[in-house]
Amino acid sequence: MWSDVRPRWIVFALICEITAVVVTVASLWGELDSRHDLIWFSVLLVMGVAQAEMSRQIERVRRWMGGQTHINVTSVWYLAGVVLLAPGWAALLSAALYVHLWIRVWRQVSTRPAHRVIASTTWALLSCWLAAVTLQVTGLGILAGTPPNAARGAAIVLVAAAVFELVNLLLVAASICLYTRQRSLTDVVGTWSDNMLELVTLCLGGLTATALVYQPILVLLIYPPLLLLHRHVLIKQLEVAVATDEKTGLFNTNGWHHLANRELTRAQRTSSALAVFMIDIDHFKKINDTYGHLAGDAVLKAVAAAITNAVRDYDAVGRFGGEEFVVLLPDLAGEDISATAERVRHAVTQLAVPLSDESMQTISGLSVSIGTATYPAAGSALDRIIHAADTALLRAKRTGRNRVEHSDSPNGSAAPTPRPPMDQVKSTSDH
Repeated sequence: MWSDVRPRWIVFALICEITAVVVTVASLWGELDSRHDLIWFSVLLVMGVAQAEMSRQIERVRRWMGGQTHINVTSVWYLAGVVLLAPGWAALLSAALYVHLWIRVWRQVSTRPAHRVIASTTWALLSCWLAAVTLQVTGLGILAGTPPNAARGAAIVLVAAAVFELVNLLLVAASICLYTRQRSLTDVVGTWSDNMLELVTLCLGGLTATALVYQPILVLLIYPPLLLLHRHVLIKQLEVAVATDEKTGLFNTNGWHHLANRELTRAQRTSSALAVFMIDIDHFKKINDTYGHLAGDAVLKAVAAAITNAVRDYDAVGRFGGEEFVVLLPDLAGEDISATAERVRHAVTQLAVPLSDESMQTISGLSVSIGTATYPAAGSALDRIIHAADTALLRAKRTGRNRVEHSDSPNGSAAPTPRPPMDQVKSTSDH
């Protein structure tokens, strides 16, 4: 289970998990005789389980599709628990709901290994506990017993939501950084739509708690919008999946063309520049023939990540199939094109891709050939721009590889041609 997990992530996760167990047990030790908490806990648990059962198939598909950031709509019940329960009970509620989801949904999904479920449960538990403790420390207390028209009730919900979201964001962001070494803001904290979904679920959680306290029968009205929201999120994930290359996580051909046509229309309307890079991994067939297709897949993923990290966040990187990639770079012209292309080429040469076996070896000496073309110099139609970049790429391959060629120049920026990657395998123990 732990073989592919980074040691520092394991340390972080274990510290958080031990902390979560200690604070929950310590809090519950003095709260177990609370009949009030037991009643609210039972009500929220039943409601949360009912919602999870009604949307079980949707959640299973969402988890099967995977993805770096996954917003869990059960935050509705977490926030309701925070404002209605003592800290220990609020933490126990989040753990119970996660256990139910694991049993009924996630354990059948290969993209959701047990150690990640345990870690996610810990983040939710600590977020709930700290938010509930904050309500105690500040003297706001719980929502039950607060007059309907009192400003204190609104303050309880808003403070609880803010603390829960902040703590959860920090824990998840730290976990992602330690687990994947990614530093992109989107990778760490999610997209704008991800965070809006989390905000919506917290709003629904606040409304759920308010309805339970003041008009219990109205809480049933929470289910239709919650289930529709869950289905809407699945549709959005499916739309992303249709445009995504499964092997690398980049845009696939259709997804990239759709975005590129839209950007080209914008460039024509605003009279701005646009560049396209065609990128091909040198000697890729030799990698597959020598080390197998699993090693080839690892190289594809590593090169895809290197290209993505070498360009701007809003540039669109796609895979055209095989070992060929394409990059759309809006508002890029002149010397910036050469500088960016060289940065991509250099980033790939620095890669050392570990083999998937236990030989402790890496594939290094990788290189790419790059062809560039620009709008409007290469034409006003996307196909013409791509063709110009592809022609420049072929010229780079013919003239030595590991170099950049531009469609509007007969000479590219050359670099020494490395030995084929198959001759550059190094044992990590040699360093």
